[in-house]
Amino acid sequence: MNTLNRNSFTFFAQELLSKRQTHSCTASLKTEAIDYLMGLIDFLFPHYSNKVYFSEEDVISKIQLLKRDLIQLIKLLNGQAPLDVETTAQSFIQRLPEINKMLWEDAEFIFNGDPASESIDEVILAYPGFKAIIIFRIAHELYHLKVPIIPRIFTEYAHEKTGIDIHPGAEIESPFFIDHGTGIVIGETSIIGKRVKLYQGVTLGAMSVDKSLSQTKRHPTIEDDVIIYSQAVILGGKTVIGQNSIIGGNAWVTQSIQPNSIVYNKSEVRVRSNKEFEDALDFVI
Repeated sequence: MNTLNRNSFTFFAQELLSKRQTHSCTASLKTEAIDYLMGLIDFLFPHYSNKVYFSEEDVISKIQLLKRDLIQLIKLLNGQAPLDVETTAQSFIQRLPEINKMLWEDAEFIFNGDPASESIDEVILAYPGFKAIIIFRIAHELYHLKVPIIPRIFTEYAHEKTGIDIHPGAEIESPFFIDHGTGIVIGETSIIGKRVKLYQGVTLGAMSVDKSLSQTKRHPTIEDDVIIYSQAVILGGKTVIGQNSIIGGNAWVTQSIQPNSIVYNKSEVRVRSNKEFEDALDFVI
């Protein structure tokens, strides 16, 4: 049996130890972050939880527990944690009533705007777009408090579960409607106004991925009451879609659009008898 040549692995061992010291986040951070997220969603929406709260004292006790658990979660960041973890956690917990208010506005807007929806409860329990919005709004608050990594773990978890990719840094007012949702991408510096509706495959992206632009506005602004249909791509930090506009499916937009506009691709669809086609079209793959 061959024996391990220790000398040949000395440099490799030193390199691993150095990386472990300078990048001290562990796998438990991701696991515990997602556990915390699920517990918070359970608290905000009884639809996801078997827990019953009988009194105001029960609710307040749970809020105190959520604060304690958030402090412990942030501490897992080790050297990357904010200096004042207690204040950071308190600031987040203070925002829970407003987060809750916005989410119920989102749910009602989706229910009122979707003929296929039978109840707000159905929206909360079954709509992937709403689930992505829940997670985004929670992550966004932590992002604003400059908590690293954890907000991105939250939104990438939503991406994994729903196919909807929203960077926690995006600014999205309430109410907001994601219909179907699969393939939607909303970049970090996107700004989205009230009563905006996005369909599947929409991209709010940047014109360039140059790292030097990381501190600039790279993604578009979508003003109030805009509808963006499936597979539309809107790019650029200076691009503004004016209020009450409609962006048609498959549109490619890299310049600002005036309010009350309709942007669409006019494609030609031909209908003929199948007898007009040549035999070459009758093929098997």
